[in-house]
Amino acid sequence: MISILLMRKLSAVFAMLVAVANVAYAELSQHEQEAFNHEPEVVQSLLLRAVEAEQDVKNVDSDWQAARLYCQASRLGSAEAQFRLGMLYASGKGVPANRDLAAAMFATASLQGHYESQKMLETIELSMVELPSCVLAEIDPEKAPPAHVNAEVIDQYIAGLPKDKRWILHLVDTISAWYKVDAKLVLSIISVESNFVTGAKSNQHAQGLMQLIPDTAERFNVKNAFNASQNIKGGVAYLRWLLAYFKGDVALAVAAYNAGEGAVNKYNGIPPFPETRQYVKKVQARYPIKNHSFDGTITEPSPIFKRRG
Repeated sequence: MISILLMRKLSAVFAMLVAVANVAYAELSQHEQEAFNHEPEVVQSLLLRAVEAEQDVKNVDSDWQAARLYCQASRLGSAEAQFRLGMLYASGKGVPANRDLAAAMFATASLQGHYESQKMLETIELSMVELPSCVLAEIDPEKAPPAHVNAEVIDQYIAGLPKDKRWILHLVDTISAWYKVDAKLVLSIISVESNFVTGAKSNQHAQGLMQLIPDTAERFNVKNAFNASQNIKGGVAYLRWLLAYFKGDVALAVAAYNAGEGAVNKYNGIPPFPETRQYVKKVQARYPIKNHSFDGTITEPSPIFKRRG
């Protein structure tokens, strides 16, 4: 009699856990559902709990708890968990930021054919030892970014993102960190460009989250502009180049991102196009920082600076 009662209680508990898991699964993005469908049930459970933990903004240890669950799933051989753990190490969420550990996790997952991990590895140059730009070239040293970036608008915007788009934030954090571009600037551009819609298209054939036109996509080796990691990687690489080209002037870089660096050079500043000027205002409203650090070894500066003396 006791065993039957115990079995009924266990059955009820199991049913409740299945119901919770089903709700959590229903809230996953299509991207996540496709990835999780290829995992064994025990791994799926760990991944679902980890994602739920990451989305728990009220728990200060939520990211660490997610990392712990991803560790467990990684030990079971889950490439998706290894990739997600690598993302946490790369962005320093829940665990200490460590690019080497992140790269190791991406490499491990990529050996199993994990596509996103393979793309992330393309952004890492672990064999290179970086020196300050002012040591490599006759330029001024970089300015330290403000200790507290006043970007409350973009913070509020991000806080209101639906759950099925929040996975994009991890990509932005990681890729931005490797390219040394402020993630808040990248997020501000994405919010204006596509409103975080991975399949966004424009009348000018711009595609994806950061609305890359075909020429820019080709220029920065983006094969599929609707793939989130490729799109962000290409967009951030272009933004990094623009920041170097315009010596850290955010307004000029943002204007060039919209209208092209040629247009900015032609008009010796923000072009008088209503669309571009409105675009710059929107981005600046979400990212009010005027100057950004830049790598002067990437490219020669814009001729604007020579004309200005």
